[in-house]
Amino acid sequence: MRLILLGPPGAGKGTQAQRLVDKHGIPQLSTGDMLRAAVGAKTEVGLRAKAVMDAGGLVSDEIVNAIVAERIDQDDCARGFILDGYPRTLAQADAVADMLAERGMPLDVVVELVVDDKALVGRIVKRAEEAKAAGLPPRKDDNPEVFDERLREYYKKTAPLIGYYYANDLLKQVDGMAEIDNVTAQIDAVLADTLRN
Repeated sequence: MRLILLGPPGAGKGTQAQRLVDKHGIPQLSTGDMLRAAVGAKTEVGLRAKAVMDAGGLVSDEIVNAIVAERIDQDDCARGFILDGYPRTLAQADAVADMLAERGMPLDVVVELVVDDKALVGRIVKRAEEAKAAGLPPRKDDNPEVFDERLREYYKKTAPLIGYYYANDLLKQVDGMAEIDNVTAQIDAVLADTLRN
């Protein structure tokens, strides 16, 4: 099973991805983790990424796409994987389609967690308060100004993927504002339906 989780920051993609990992035994592939692993393993593409990051630059789509391609060729991805936080742009979505087609590994479904932006701000403020109450430092993006900037970036670059995957008959939507267990149940129902068809 190969799927993409789509939704703005704070929608709960990470939480749901972890539950899918536990239930289906397929890896969650996040670009940050993949970049760090490639740099740590000193692969050719990892060394290219490190040079860019060391110079303070943003890693290009070409490098990110190469890192994803390298990662999905690993044995633990043979049964499937969850892409989380990638693709972020239409150009990356095209690259994903190409790399999967080359490998005869079609994408099964794209699950969008549909959320209310105003409620999301409340959610991240609450998350920051809970972290402080537990004596932990809040995540640096758990602040309304930083979050607002990330949300704008999402709508500018990533939200167009909703139409892209809808047009390709891959998009399924779930209510991301529901309780966590309810969101999980909705995703499970989408996956069961996808695997049946």
